[in-house]
Amino acid sequence: MSCEIELKLALPHGALPALRRHLRAAPATRLGNAVTLDNTYYDTPALQLKAHKVAVRIRRQGRRTLQTVKCATLSSGGLSQRPEWEQDHDGAFDFSAVDDPATRRLLERHRDALVPVFTTRFRRETWRHSPREGLAILLMIDTGEVVLSTPEGVERRAPICELELELEQGQPADLLELACALAQDLPLMPADLSKAERGYRLFRDAPPPAPCRSEPSTIAAGDSLIGAFRNLALACVRQWQANATAASAHTSPDEILSECIHQLRVSQRRLRALLKIFAPALPAGFVATWNARLRDNANRFGDARDLDVFCAELLATVRTEGLADADAMALLTRTAENARIDARHRSAHALDIAAQGRLLLEFTLALERLASNSLLEAADLRTFARLRLERLRKRGRRQLDAAATREPAALHALRIGFKQLRYGVEFFAPLFPAKVVKRYQERLACAQTTLGFLQDVDTARARLAQWTAAQPAIAPAAAFVLGWHAPRYTRLRERVIRNCHPLVHGRRPW
Repeated sequence: MSCEIELKLALPHGALPALRRHLRAAPATRLGNAVTLDNTYYDTPALQLKAHKVAVRIRRQGRRTLQTVKCATLSSGGLSQRPEWEQDHDGAFDFSAVDDPATRRLLERHRDALVPVFTTRFRRETWRHSPREGLAILLMIDTGEVVLSTPEGVERRAPICELELELEQGQPADLLELACALAQDLPLMPADLSKAERGYRLFRDAPPPAPCRSEPSTIAAGDSLIGAFRNLALACVRQWQANATAASAHTSPDEILSECIHQLRVSQRRLRALLKIFAPALPAGFVATWNARLRDNANRFGDARDLDVFCAELLATVRTEGLADADAMALLTRTAENARIDARHRSAHALDIAAQGRLLLEFTLALERLASNSLLEAADLRTFARLRLERLRKRGRRQLDAAATREPAALHALRIGFKQLRYGVEFFAPLFPAKVVKRYQERLACAQTTLGFLQDVDTARARLAQWTAAQPAIAPAAAFVLGWHAPRYTRLRERVIRNCHPLVHGRRPW
């Protein structure tokens, strides 16, 4: 068995000439002529290999035929380490060289049921980057397509245009360093989907990627502080990358695009909260630099989310029949929808895939470079979690006391504080009793929903005031909308302090 360590980067077809010029100018040597690779992927009709994250491929390259077995592993920032077994193929499957017992049993069990599922055909140019002794990286430019024919005779195709960096000698960080250098001049985006996964998506006729929400925490009590931080940060990176990729795949700024961008911003908030929680274990410069860069990245997307909430949750829920000024409501609706569309377009324009790719690669490299020490290795993660969560809770008490005035700014600060406490509980959840943590999370979520509604109305009030100043005819509709929500706003505003009190003064789940 060999372990393939590679970094996959997607790029637009139009960027290929610039990539080749870059490689000719860099210390990289082209290895022979470009070759055409024909690959057929096999599985059972029920895709039982896919279900176990195993791929079987037969590759024809000139007169040589190779059989390859690969096992998928979790990829973050395009970087993956996958076990693989490769050998010559004489026309019959031979899995005797697969030295992982579980994988071999799976393959032997389904050997006779394997059928072709899809093919890939692409042209590969290979370069070697070896700027110093002990470092060698293969750079492979692949251009072509994934192809399959359904039983009904329908042909489906998906393009391939990517750069693979494969480590021959060196460390995984060396791949990221090279990728960061290339990304300074080229629009490169880390890509976690293998060619096999894209083929399976084509086989299932899968829809465009959906918005990606945060992953459950998988840390364990025995993890080191740096190990736990890296684990949690890479989960946020996967959410960030998946939503940036999904949003860029949409050709118009529709609702799916809007939700993708919202989830991208969530990933930035979670990362910033994570940086602050783990700050005592991290270099001060690392925390300050990345907190600022992630904040600036989230701010690129403006107020599209606020307008989505205003239109969908505040304006659309108002019943106006026979009560409101119809002309004023129509004008307000048009104004809000136009503002919403403009905000979505601004968000789509701000989604510069080259800038996102660069930032993702640089952050992933910074994570890879994080060093531990004997003091951090000796620290107990569960004790650290208790101390940091208690700190967030104490801050929540202060914010709750300040919010006793019910002033919008104080309630907003309380909402932000509770959000960071919720993220902290989510990050450290596997370290504490599941049932108690779940109940506490549910109560936090309920409090956040209340505080979120109050913030949404306060934001809407300010926005309606701006629109009314520009278009006085909106005034009756603005007053009606605020009046419609006023009873709930008043009721929740009065209750919110009492409902939040147990979360920062009552029993803790850690």
